Amino acid sequence: MLNYFDISAEASKICSHLLKSIKRIQSNYRVVQQALDKFEDYSPNKIKSFVSELNLFILQNNINPFSNPNNHDFELIHDKYSLVLHHLKLMRKKVSRKIKLIKFFKKASGICLTAACSLIAISAVVLAVHTLTALLMGPAIFSFPFKRLKKKLRSIPFLRSRILTNVGEQLDVAAKGTYILNRDFDTMSRLVARLHDEVEHNKSMIRFCLERREDKFSLQVVKELKKSDIGFRKQVEELQEHVYLCLVTINRARALVIKEMTKSCVDN
Repeated sequence: MLNYFDISAEASKICSHLLKSIKRIQSNYRVVQQALDKFEDYSPNKIKSFVSELNLFILQNNINPFSNPNNHDFELIHDKYSLVLHHLKLMRKKVSRKIKLIKFFKKASGICLTAACSLIAISAVVLAVHTLTALLMGPAIFSFPFKRLKKKLRSIPFLRSRILTNVGEQLDVAAKGTYILNRDFDTMSRLVARLHDEVEHNKSMIRFCLERREDKFSLQVVKELKKSDIGFRKQVEELQEHVYLCLVTINRARALVIKEMTKSCVDN
């Protein structure tokens, strides 16, 4: 369970870092996007003005905000989540086997106790037929506290299945949360990789435009940037929404596990 809390804390840090990267990219592209929104005609003066703003953008934004966390970081978190999930499933199987064993033992002990009671009763009756002493011992034999013995047997710590049941519920909640987060991080890694490539593509086009310094190339780049701008904004918003949902899932899963652990402490 400690590994689960450690990995979820690490996942929260990655999400927080991604939110900072998203804010950075939104701030970085605001100049370009505002210029594109104002772009109504493709006159040479407008294009030159826009190119100068692109030059400023390149000078201020050499590093891609989505370079960190990179694909390697997501692969590491994926491997860790997969390992924790595998471990939780193994623990759950062991707990289930122990619960079944305890139930079987309780059932078997109940049958044995009932059989023992019947045997003692039959023995008492047989003895009662042959001797007066046995008649006097009969009531004592029948008054033997079998029910109390049965309760004591069930109260033996290693025969108490409630503790294991609570542990099983904790493991189920943790495993479910781990599976969902692992799937969410896979989706998030694809979104980040796609945005990283999109940023690099846009920067390459802008550099191409700045290097050629010809109106026909600049016009082509401006049109391409304007066409892809709406899609780029949607991708950033989609990633931002997914990161927020991932943080909510992490906190909710941790809270559920803690709730199950607290309930287990109260019950026991």
